[in-house]
Amino acid sequence: MKKITILDIAKELNITFSTVARALNDHPAISKQTKEAVKATAERLGYRKNRIASSLRSGKSNIIGILVPSLDVSFFSAVVHGIESVMNQNGYSILLYQSQESYEKEDKGIETLLNSRVDGIIASIAINRVDSDSYLDIISRNIPLAFFDRALDIRVPSVTTDDYKGGYMATEHLIKAGYRHIAHVTETRNLPIFKDRLKGYTDALKDYGISIKEELILRGNLSLDFGRDCVRSLTERKINFDALFTLEDYTAMGGIQQLKAMNRRVSDDVGVIGFANEAFGSLVSPTLSTIDQQTNAMGEEVAKLFLSLLKEGNFYDHAPKHIKLEPLLIARESSRGPKSKQTK
Repeated sequence: MKKITILDIAKELNITFSTVARALNDHPAISKQTKEAVKATAERLGYRKNRIASSLRSGKSNIIGILVPSLDVSFFSAVVHGIESVMNQNGYSILLYQSQESYEKEDKGIETLLNSRVDGIIASIAINRVDSDSYLDIISRNIPLAFFDRALDIRVPSVTTDDYKGGYMATEHLIKAGYRHIAHVTETRNLPIFKDRLKGYTDALKDYGISIKEELILRGNLSLDFGRDCVRSLTERKINFDALFTLEDYTAMGGIQQLKAMNRRVSDDVGVIGFANEAFGSLVSPTLSTIDQQTNAMGEEVAKLFLSLLKEGNFYDHAPKHIKLEPLLIARESSRGPKSKQTK
């Protein structure tokens, strides 16, 4: 089937190629009547605008690149939904790339998005990111860049959760429920969000007069399996623990599975709280307590921030804005309190 071009529309209406091009781009020099005729003919013939050619002419593609660690995690899917909603309302499309938590794939994703002539990139960095080079290259080309959730310490605007407050809130919730020997499952890799949640955990223990024990801080690669391993390891080493605060919900779910396998009652014997409020948390038994990061709001806020800076002209002229969203405690069955402390 023949591809319809601007030349075909021009021949159909017996007008010049340049008149059609300007009419399709809503040029003020073209009359309303001509614009309507061109657009109607284009629709009738099945003309599809060549975005690449248009971006080469205008220097603008109206496409924003989105770089995420993984869409398998509903947290990132929800953030992307928020970004896309705002971008679509403002005449932009999105081009999505998943790094699968690999900084090598992340670098390839950045190259792919730049080669696609996106107008800017909104990113959440891979968990094993080891340097800022690829992102500094984006800035050096004066291409707009913003971070969400996971951000590097460079001069770039960002929207994140107050992770310190979230870590404090989760730990305080467990303490107030009656737990005293609280293990924290964290990452070996030192992204700021992980360090902030750990600091929230330790500060909450200090504020409530509970000693910090290194044997109750477990580090590894977050996953269902690691959650199981942590419970198994604490038990085998005969380390007294009555609660788990994990860095995210999948690891918390692994911990719950292992507790059940060992015939330990979740909440009654060991309380569990995660982080991120993944969709499955309200569906499992017992339902999982967690910290909600306002995912959809995060996507909308980073998109609005990004667009506002685009309108200001030079994206990097001003000091970058950093927005921190309030974390929300979602208390469910997994952390009601140890049976000895529960009131009837």
